[in-house]
Amino acid sequence: MQFGLTDEQRMMQEMAKDFAHKEILPNLKDDEANHRYRPELVKQMASLGFFGCALPEEYDGNGFGFLESVLLSEQIAKVSGSWRLPFNMQNIGPAVTVNKFGSKEQKQRFIPDWVSAESCGFFAITEPNSGSDVASMGTTATDCGDHWELNGQKMWISNAHVGDWGLLYAFTDKSKKYKGMTCFIVNLKDNEGIVTAAIETKLGLHCAPTGEIAFTKAKIPKDSVLGEVGQGFQICMWQLNNTRISCSAGALGIAGGAIDAAIEYANERTQFGKKIGAYQMIQAQIADMVAEHEAAKLLVYRAAWLKDQGLPNQQQTSIAKLFASEAAVHAASDTMKIFGSYGFSTEYPAERFLRDAQSLRVVEGTSNIQKTIIAGIAMGDVTNR
Repeated sequence: MQFGLTDEQRMMQEMAKDFAHKEILPNLKDDEANHRYRPELVKQMASLGFFGCALPEEYDGNGFGFLESVLLSEQIAKVSGSWRLPFNMQNIGPAVTVNKFGSKEQKQRFIPDWVSAESCGFFAITEPNSGSDVASMGTTATDCGDHWELNGQKMWISNAHVGDWGLLYAFTDKSKKYKGMTCFIVNLKDNEGIVTAAIETKLGLHCAPTGEIAFTKAKIPKDSVLGEVGQGFQICMWQLNNTRISCSAGALGIAGGAIDAAIEYANERTQFGKKIGAYQMIQAQIADMVAEHEAAKLLVYRAAWLKDQGLPNQQQTSIAKLFASEAAVHAASDTMKIFGSYGFSTEYPAERFLRDAQSLRVVEGTSNIQKTIIAGIAMGDVTNR
């Protein structure tokens, strides 16, 4: 077994780390305080090739795979969990999914613009009354002959109010239940039947735009269907199994950033005549965080490697997502404890790490959903794919 990274992969890590520290970190405190999203940063990331992973070069992919995307995402999230989101919105979500299920025309038309960030991507699944139970969604798409008509509402959608082209999941035949769901490629701009609004009452990820989308007799072209009519649930599950690996990378980054901050503080802060890092209770906390982080890293890297090899990975991806997200929350929580009163202050990063880490227990399938997937495959009820 080979556990080392190639020189090229290490170079990519350093490039992402350098970008995060030079372009994101200097303005992060102010951006966080003002919930500021900066689209120019997304285009800078695109110009460095961050969004071309797991995509063929003919559609402006960079020749690398899921593992390289994980390495890039991890370094960005180590500075800011918010800025990990574009990897899903531009690359691992819409672009990779269209590359799998789209026609050649759709691939040529949409993927290069997501890779270059000329088009701001998104994918709309969640609704006010439909979260973990994807098949309970209420949004519908009606075939009106020369167009589709969309009606319904999506909620907690990343990039909702800033997005251009992305993926929308809706029912074309509710009587068929999950077999009646279809995926569409939709433009949120310049459509009088589509209204978007920002959600600004979030605990964390303050620099990542989140919103809702309302469809009222919205007309979209007949060629908007991705794959086949009725294939939407299959596409959605396939996509989520990929976007979960990006969330796992975000968890690695947040945990890594929290651990670095905890160690630095433990080596600087003195109480009772010596640095607090000399006390066994602090050492125990740091040891637990580091051990969990190293275990999470192996799980996430393995799942990404399996994807790149085209091998079954659904269970391994859910294991990685579950373990890494829970480890991130643990690391951020103990970092806040090590910081003491300063951990409660927005002047220090500890509280931000904790707020951002909490989202990873929810997005792309809650921790409970990951457990359901893991157990189902382990007991033979579902085949690992």
